[in-house]
Amino acid sequence: MTVPASQPQHTHSRRSLLKGAAAAAAVWPVTFNMAQSRPSRWSVERPGIGAIGLRYQGSVIAEKARQHGDIVALCDVDRHVREQARAAFGSTPKIFEDYRELLKDPAVDVVLIGTPDHWHSKMLIDACRAGKDVYCEKPLTLTLSEGHVIRQTVAETERVVQVGSWQRSDQRFRLAVELVRSGRIGRLESVEVVLGKNVTGGPFDRMPVPKHFNWNLWQGQTPEVPYIAERSHYTFRWWSEYSGGQMTDWGAHHVDIANWGINSLPVEIRGTGVFPETADGYNVPVDFSAEVLFENGVRMTISDSGRNGVMFNGTEGRVFVNRGTISGKPVEDLAEHPLDREAFSVYDFDNLTRPERAGKLDSIINHMGNFFDCIEARRKPVSDVESQHRSVSLCHLSNIAVRLNRSLKWDPQQETFPADEQATALLSRPQRAGFEVV
Repeated sequence: MTVPASQPQHTHSRRSLLKGAAAAAAVWPVTFNMAQSRPSRWSVERPGIGAIGLRYQGSVIAEKARQHGDIVALCDVDRHVREQARAAFGSTPKIFEDYRELLKDPAVDVVLIGTPDHWHSKMLIDACRAGKDVYCEKPLTLTLSEGHVIRQTVAETERVVQVGSWQRSDQRFRLAVELVRSGRIGRLESVEVVLGKNVTGGPFDRMPVPKHFNWNLWQGQTPEVPYIAERSHYTFRWWSEYSGGQMTDWGAHHVDIANWGINSLPVEIRGTGVFPETADGYNVPVDFSAEVLFENGVRMTISDSGRNGVMFNGTEGRVFVNRGTISGKPVEDLAEHPLDREAFSVYDFDNLTRPERAGKLDSIINHMGNFFDCIEARRKPVSDVESQHRSVSLCHLSNIAVRLNRSLKWDPQQETFPADEQATALLSRPQRAGFEVV
């Protein structure tokens, strides 16, 4: 549909459009042409929003989405969380325990997914097939193979999907990538990414399942195991069954920014790690590091120790960025040689009427705004599924290398480990019947 007059205008030059499109085509092949139409009801009323997974981050994104639509449905497998959400969002939204019932509701146009990682892929796929546009928390997938199903589904359904890697909408991270890609540090040679240590703990007590908690549904595709309170809610990320530790938690942010700046594809990954041996305890590595070699010769290191953030090293300078700062001589040189937002080129659908924002809660405002802009215009968001599949794949590949404690050759076109059955077996996982990602 034609963008209405009240829609903020998106200002970009023909040069930046062509440059951005050419770069994207070289690295991330376009897999679909999005439809240019919306249901007619969208031109006269606000979209209905359904939120799935409402503990902390899920409630954060739901609150930010309220600026653009009406919360009409809420879903969580924990009754206590559902009751907290009802208190926060009022009695008007319908309340569900099973997300599949929420997806049947015709009042839901847009779905927000704020669940643990092992549910992201299936919920996103089911929502797209139900005709909904989707904002899904990062990381996009639990395994690399799930990304293949997501790409195909989004192409077939022509849904708009934004992944919650909101650092792409933080002006400091965006500026760092623009400086690198525009040559302000010369030729990029290496990138250092520091994520922080994984949490350790256990053994934990096995307990009866709380009556307010649907443990079977929470487990989803993962192996059925006795209930341990520390497996669920925030601490799920320290169990490899449900997540990938810091490699996919912080990595879905920092590795994504590094990958955005590198603008190439991986060909070799080396990893080392030390794993805990505690039964009924956290099982992601105690220590880990990885090194990735890209087709363009750039090397990226990923470490759990050091100053959290991303350092881009070039032949003529370097830029460091994290959630507190952006620094380096190219940043200082901006006073005399500005890089205006109108000249930004790594994403071609910026809304320049929005103020620059930095920090998690403020950046999510722009990230969510970009999502709804793209819903209305039927454009690709700044954190679309193709770019996020590429970024989280780096995290998965690094975790596989860490698990095997060796170097791995990677074919980025076929997305396979050539002649390496042991590594190939780790690109997917067995899935519990009834919860398969297909």
